[in-house]
Amino acid sequence: MKNADIRSLSESEIAERIAAEQQNLTKLKFAHAISPIENPNKIKESRRFIARLKTILRAKQLAK
Repeated sequence: MKNADIRSLSESEIAERIAAEQQNLTKLKFAHAISPIENPNKIKESRRFIARLKTILRAKQLAK
């Protein structure tokens, strides 16, 4: 998802997306701990996506 797409979402939609991505990240970490996943870079990408979501959410909150 591109930054422009994220910025077009409302604050509540971004918050929901953050929660879903955090759950996904937890599942990825757990799966990786049990047996190595095919692409461990997915964990890194997921963390960065969550950070991007949080950054845009905070910018929207400050813009109010």
